[in-house]
Amino acid sequence: MFRKVLVANRGEIAVRVMRACEELNVGTVAVYSEADKDSGHVRYADEAYNVGPARAADSYLDHEAVIEAAKKADADAIHPGYGFLAENAEFARKVEQTDGITWIGPSGDSMEALGEKTKARTIMQEADVPIVPGTTEPVTDPDQVREFGEEHGYPIAIKAEGGGGGRGMKVVWDESEVEDQLESAKREGEAYFDNDSVYLERYLEQPRHIEVQIVADQHGNVRHLGERDCSLQRRHQKVIEEGPSAALTDELREKIGEAARRGVAAAEYTNAGTVEFLVEEKPGRDGPLGPDTNFYFLEVNTRIQVEHCVTEEITGIDIVKRQIRIAAGEEIDFEQAEVEIDGHAIEFRINAENAAEDFAPATGGTLETYDPPGGVGVRMDDALRQGDELVTDYDSMIAKLIVWGEDREECIDRSLRALREYDIEGIPTIIPFHRLMLTDEEFVASTHTTKYLDEEMEQSRIEEAQEQWGGVTESEDDDEEVVEREFTLEVNGKRFEVELEEHGAPAIPTGGNEGPSGPTRPDVAGGGDDVELDGDGEVVDAEMQGTILDIEVEEGDEVAAGDVLVVLEAMKMENDIVASRGGEVTQIAIEEGDSVDMGDTLVVLE
Repeated sequence: MFRKVLVANRGEIAVRVMRACEELNVGTVAVYSEADKDSGHVRYADEAYNVGPARAADSYLDHEAVIEAAKKADADAIHPGYGFLAENAEFARKVEQTDGITWIGPSGDSMEALGEKTKARTIMQEADVPIVPGTTEPVTDPDQVREFGEEHGYPIAIKAEGGGGGRGMKVVWDESEVEDQLESAKREGEAYFDNDSVYLERYLEQPRHIEVQIVADQHGNVRHLGERDCSLQRRHQKVIEEGPSAALTDELREKIGEAARRGVAAAEYTNAGTVEFLVEEKPGRDGPLGPDTNFYFLEVNTRIQVEHCVTEEITGIDIVKRQIRIAAGEEIDFEQAEVEIDGHAIEFRINAENAAEDFAPATGGTLETYDPPGGVGVRMDDALRQGDELVTDYDSMIAKLIVWGEDREECIDRSLRALREYDIEGIPTIIPFHRLMLTDEEFVASTHTTKYLDEEMEQSRIEEAQEQWGGVTESEDDDEEVVEREFTLEVNGKRFEVELEEHGAPAIPTGGNEGPSGPTRPDVAGGGDDVELDGDGEVVDAEMQGTILDIEVEEGDEVAAGDVLVVLEAMKMENDIVASRGGEVTQIAIEEGDSVDMGDTLVVLE
């Protein structure tokens, strides 16, 4: 067994890995950026090393800095968690080639083979695993997309080789979108995965997302640990995950599980991983999907996943500890037939977002109150403490709530209780959204698909949930001061908690700046000195914190309402910033690669 493991990640997943190490009597090392110097994973680790500035490319994604930290700490293994470098084959190989340090994960070669989607599709096809009709070679020319459309029809999914979770995926609904969407997918793949190679698939319009957890050791043993249903998504990003899937019959789940085992064995894969499938939902179905249902291989996540906790709760198997033991050369000590699924589990991603404002991420704040739930069947994976400042430089997920019940009905009831107990003040979260979904007919009946939130869910219901359970939201008038007061009263011996809000107090002075139509404005991307704004035209602001990927216009251009001005990367997705009306571009206040905050000026239109 290892002496000391460096966890090349941050936040709750870093703490999760460290807890597994502690139970194995293994020392832990944290790495952190300057933005994370006071974060929970730094507090938890036995020792910690600064690896650079807040920007992930200069810290958590810096191969040499992370490996150098491991050497300084005399760590003999590196665990990548998920995200950042977890699926980077080049980094895995560098660790493998470093004397005295073991990579806790699949080898760089198998990571490359399964991480790049065209290679993975080829491997799965040869292992008799069903795949969605598509290409097994990279696509570079728009004509190739058009030819595919002529053969298979539209819509078409263009996917980045190294992508996942919707990152680097663009949907072409008709021939007119081919060139723009191909370029966008390639650009996103290059930006996120340093790989602009893309491939094509027939786009399934109403699928369920089912994934199978596997573990494989260095002695040829491959086991699957059942499936998870991750069909509740927004813009291809998972929000709630559960297991087992209430939409599958036992016969279908066995077919999918064995297909996952077969494919992973053919790839000679080791350590933990997840094989993801799309299952074709039958509209108006009565009862679970049977063994004749079409299912297709989607991708392999060559790492631990956010939702691995669901599987741990229903199998009793600590997957992270298995990862560490497998990397240390140990053999899996149970047979496939010994894997038993007990009860039902649901995981809720606690994101610092306002669901009522299109899941806009919080731009800052302090955890004035942080009181997580507890009790039978309730698990919290977090790294937060009351009083912590919210770090907004990375992903918006701040914690995970995992709830177990003897069956799905009890699990939902217990989840509602736990979410009611979860008290967070100081930042917005999507807890009100989760409470809404647990009373939603489609979700409770498990008839939702991956498109449900984006295409069918009424926005007004989300807004009502946020208003009822989320307190004051960022959508309220930012200029109106709200003073909140809390009182504890007793009436006839009964205790009452009362909250009062005072609205309309005078706004706090801002130092005399005249605002967007005045001569100067401090909120211009790049920070530092005020930037002079020419004229008094329409100021187009950043709608969220992010990075400028592309500027689609130049000063002097005439634009129409709806034209794309800027492409902003935020929440791991490209977001088009468009003109609300026509006009002339008189000023561009940002450059490609700039980091911007919500409200920063991007473009001025006359």
